[in-house]
Amino acid sequence: MNPVVSYIKQTLQGYYPDSELVPMAKLLLTQVFGMSVVELYAGKDTTFSVNERKQLDDILVRLQKLEPIQYIIGTEEFYGLTFEVNKHVLIPRPETGELVDWIIREHKYGRVRILDIGTGSGCIAISLAKNLEEAEVVSWDVSEKALQVAERNCRRNGVRVTLEQRDVLLASPAGERFDVIVSNPPYITEKEREDMSANVLEWEPELALFVPDDSPLLFYRKIAELGRDMLVSGGRLYFEINQEYGRETVDMLAGLEYKNIELRKDLFQNDRMIKAEK
Repeated sequence: MNPVVSYIKQTLQGYYPDSELVPMAKLLLTQVFGMSVVELYAGKDTTFSVNERKQLDDILVRLQKLEPIQYIIGTEEFYGLTFEVNKHVLIPRPETGELVDWIIREHKYGRVRILDIGTGSGCIAISLAKNLEEAEVVSWDVSEKALQVAERNCRRNGVRVTLEQRDVLLASPAGERFDVIVSNPPYITEKEREDMSANVLEWEPELALFVPDDSPLLFYRKIAELGRDMLVSGGRLYFEINQEYGRETVDMLAGLEYKNIELRKDLFQNDRMIKAEK
């Protein structure tokens, strides 16, 4: 193994689980410093310039402060695509890829009009647009900064998505109709803060994470209410959800007269996704 990998491991020891140190070092050296896999596994030391050594040490200080490596590198892989990420957007998670996969499998053929609410980096909308040839995708987000990231990600991945700055909590049906409404909205309650890791809590945007303790389904209810007017007959809602509120979300959707409601678990066997039909 390259001695630089050992140096990174030693510097970050105690800040991260041991199992994460080598993958983190590999990611850093390949993505930031352009090292090849052969160089990583060679025993010969890599010659860094003075500026490169300073850049590496500056990055390691940021990692010691638990800044997500994805923000430092500036990108994250999701559903086979590369997305720009920064402090204005959440880092895409594998579980969200399962939601995207569900939608693609059920809408692979034919025209489909999709609304993605709370788009952030655009990872859901762009992945759908990339994989559904006849999809027309519209995305909302309340954050102008997030929409700027999403716009750059559209260009990066060569897709067309209509981006709109909209606050879903203030939105009213505007006569538009969609076959699919999908959302991964804020769903972490304030009381769950103490259980969260510091690299999420201190670095990722709170606007995209938290809801009040007394209203954990705030966004889901509002989106479901909009869906009653904005979905075509037989149109579908798809949600990523808080694993603690799966049954409550199902009951809320049933109360709004949605049918064929399906709750699914993620790869970690937690209640994570819901589909409901108008």
